[in-house]
Amino acid sequence: MSESISSVNESADAPRPDPVPVVPESGVLLGIDYGTKRVGVAVSDRDQKYSSPLHNHERHGAQVDARFFRKVVEEYRPVGLVIGLPIHLSGDESEKSREARLFANWLGTTTGLPFTFQDERFTSFQAEKLLMAAELSPKKRKERRDKLAAQILLQTFLDARMAMKQAPSGES
Repeated sequence: MSESISSVNESADAPRPDPVPVVPESGVLLGIDYGTKRVGVAVSDRDQKYSSPLHNHERHGAQVDARFFRKVVEEYRPVGLVIGLPIHLSGDESEKSREARLFANWLGTTTGLPFTFQDERFTSFQAEKLLMAAELSPKKRKERRDKLAAQILLQTFLDARMAMKQAPSGES
């Protein structure tokens, strides 16, 4: 597992600043809930109105991870990535934020897709709360948590983008 992190960190360029959402405004997007052990993946519809949980990927090194993401890209033909950025409640970034940025750079290079970040505060908490309400066992919750967190962060991004489109000119 540590091979994946070190390989990704060594091969990634220095983290670039948050891009203005450079992901296209139509077409499928993938939501990515970064983790050192697992990565949750969600997918949007082509109109970017709805998101759905897709996969939980167990990390097994940069080569295996790259193969997995290339296969997902081949199957779903996304136009961009929305990657969760872990931020402290204060709004400050952490070591995990830095790791997520490095991972985003690696994933963007690996897939050839543009990406943007979405604040992922509370997504895992929200996912866990929903899974507990569904009365799933701890094992089943663990199996679903990351992809549900990815869906929540992607849907948050889609909703915010839609709200910006609908805001009258001059307001943001």
